[in-house]
Amino acid sequence: MKWWLLVWLLPLLARCDGDPQNSKDTFRGDNPNSSDGRDEKEALETYCDNGDIYQSCKVSGPRRGLADAECCMAQVNTILGSRKPNIDFEAIERLEQSLEQIEVNETTSISVGQLVALLLKPGGGRAGLHISASDNHAVAGAAIYNSRVNIRLPGDFLSSLSDTMLFCMVTWPRSIWNVTSEEVYQNRLLGLSVRGKSISGLRERVNITVNMVTVNETQSPRCVFLNFSSKSFSSSGCWTIWEPGQSNVTCSCDHLTYFGILLVSAPLSDTDEAVLTYLSVIGCSLSLVALVTTLLLFVVKRKLREDVSMKVHANLAVALILLNAHFLSSHAAALSSDSTCFYMALALHYSLLATFSWMALESFHLYLLLVRVFNIYIRRYMLKLGLAGWSLPAAIVTVAVFTEPGAYGRVALDSADLNSTQICYLRESALKMASTLGVFAVVFAFNLVMLLVTVQRLIGLPHRKRFGQGERGRAMQNIGTLLGVSTLLGITWGLVFFSFGHLSTVGQYLFCILNSLQGFFIFLWFVLSWRKSGASTASSKTPSCSG
Repeated sequence: MKWWLLVWLLPLLARCDGDPQNSKDTFRGDNPNSSDGRDEKEALETYCDNGDIYQSCKVSGPRRGLADAECCMAQVNTILGSRKPNIDFEAIERLEQSLEQIEVNETTSISVGQLVALLLKPGGGRAGLHISASDNHAVAGAAIYNSRVNIRLPGDFLSSLSDTMLFCMVTWPRSIWNVTSEEVYQNRLLGLSVRGKSISGLRERVNITVNMVTVNETQSPRCVFLNFSSKSFSSSGCWTIWEPGQSNVTCSCDHLTYFGILLVSAPLSDTDEAVLTYLSVIGCSLSLVALVTTLLLFVVKRKLREDVSMKVHANLAVALILLNAHFLSSHAAALSSDSTCFYMALALHYSLLATFSWMALESFHLYLLLVRVFNIYIRRYMLKLGLAGWSLPAAIVTVAVFTEPGAYGRVALDSADLNSTQICYLRESALKMASTLGVFAVVFAFNLVMLLVTVQRLIGLPHRKRFGQGERGRAMQNIGTLLGVSTLLGITWGLVFFSFGHLSTVGQYLFCILNSLQGFFIFLWFVLSWRKSGASTASSKTPSCSG
């Protein structure tokens, strides 16, 4: 298993009124009354009164004509060109819903500014259909010279199509895109939809090919779709077909929505992936054995059981035992029954959160030892720590289960790769980010502060020889203390924030080695603390804390 992988148009004013059946010529400058030299943009501005997007892009009422479609597109195009700092998801969704209501007698292409739309009339019996689009035109059943996009629609889907289908290509200035730190290629979304229907689970996939794609050696394209509900990108149901050196990227998807291509950090080579996998298995296995040994020592040695600090360490060891055991078996569980995979996914999530929880409690305990050192009395100290350490993760998992009943199950480590390894874990991306990375970010910030406090205390010690110990010996002891504290606080988990971009491979190697061996490092710290406890039993206990 791979330990290293655990880890959108502000509305402006413009209104659309008039007779849709008689306004098309006004837009295109073909009306005899429009011979004053006004260009198409000025004609559009004259026709579309200053209203809002809800007037310009109506989604209910009588069927509308091409003039109304152009008015709506002009409104959205104005919003796109306004260079606001954010994109309003509602405007793009409103555009799609409005264009789906347009009545056409034949397949029709419309282009306004940065928007290109194709209204496709249904026709049964087709074996398949090809849509081709350039920057200002789209056609069905033919190819366009210098096309940007080519789409292949499956025959089984088209044969059952009874409503107007919409293709819409949306492009916007680069400066207003800030939804994701990853680059959206050509700042472009490609939308496919059918009036009043949600299309998903297609047996024959829709293939969207984006041409003339330039990808540098540190990047890799990934096909994604826009999730309007979560206002984020997801690659679920889409496969990316691309090889290094190719000038086009094909997205093969089993549903219709707005698609795009993210340029992400280049994936690991097969060799690196294999090496990291072996390192993860070896490190987690070694940690599991070491943690079990640590727990046995704690049970057997009475002096250790009397030490409050050792009790906190023992609880962290139990959380890590659960995490390592479930992680090592998560791949096998993905090959078993759905109920087994559900349990494994839930248990893996819980044990990961419990590990974060006890890391935070290690930091709290360290705070009491280093900062609040005089006459601290906490009644039933360990009972309260135990309730916090084990019940808070359980509460988060319970909320996740009731909020998203299907959130736990099989998930591919790389959802864009057909042959990617599957494990049992959280499948919902937003929930995964909030309940895993979000929780860890809070814990990491708190623990990092405590590590800095520890460093400050060590630096503040008197610069003199104590108990016959030289400066070099004391420096080595301080370094050892910092390494031990860093392990207990899970500081090395912070590498997840630095394992993206050009240092991705290096970051993942470090993350894999250090964190898979965390249990082994805790075992070493536990043994060293035990050996010193005979000489400093009193100093190793929490001052006046009632266990």
